[in-house]
Amino acid sequence: MGGCVGTPTRRGSASGSAVSDSSLTPAVKNRPLRQDKIRWKSDIPLTEGQLLSKRDEFWDTAPAFEGKGEIWVALKAATGAADKGDFDMAQAILDGAGVSLPGGSLVECYDELGSRYSIPVYCLSYPINLVTESDRDSPAEFSEPIDKGQEIKVKIRISLTGDDVKFVFNSCDTVAAAKKKLHEQDEGVPEPRRQRWYYGGKLLGDKLKLAEANIPAGFVIQCIINNLDFDVIPTKE
Repeated sequence: MGGCVGTPTRRGSASGSAVSDSSLTPAVKNRPLRQDKIRWKSDIPLTEGQLLSKRDEFWDTAPAFEGKGEIWVALKAATGAADKGDFDMAQAILDGAGVSLPGGSLVECYDELGSRYSIPVYCLSYPINLVTESDRDSPAEFSEPIDKGQEIKVKIRISLTGDDVKFVFNSCDTVAAAKKKLHEQDEGVPEPRRQRWYYGGKLLGDKLKLAEANIPAGFVIQCIINNLDFDVIPTKE
């Protein structure tokens, strides 16, 4: 009884890597790795350090995605070689791991079983709007403005004497810092711990910034002085 020669069966759903049997019909085209860099623009401008951190974060978490761990290792090595301009080494790594590139780019890759792997563009090239550290240090749009506050002239009414003391504070000062300045400015005003400041009938806490109290220039702040000194009386054992 004569035997029949069967049609070769493909290995997996997407065989087509450089190491596949030549008799097999690839389901995924495999093109050589392109040597041109991908041009792209980041939605949020990044420094080189921030970009490298994003890359490290991706490669640290990539093995948790679908696919084989050894393929992710090969893709990271190939990406690193391509980033250094050694495309022959990158191609050799891909061929050795049986990775196919339908579009000739690491953005979309397949292993011999047809599993898809995707490398984000920020791992493959630098954005065209990369921010240099010198740009960060200059007064550019990415620099954060420093609030130096503004000077406001008010009157402090001292409860002991009823006198009004002219006083200038910075809107960035805390109440505690302003009390200290008042004490240093006028010897007749006790130390900060004995001062209680009120504005609009409300007590101004020591940690409050004066800008948050919204005190207009020329207005009066009531300074109530605590005259009571408490002594510690030792107890008999």
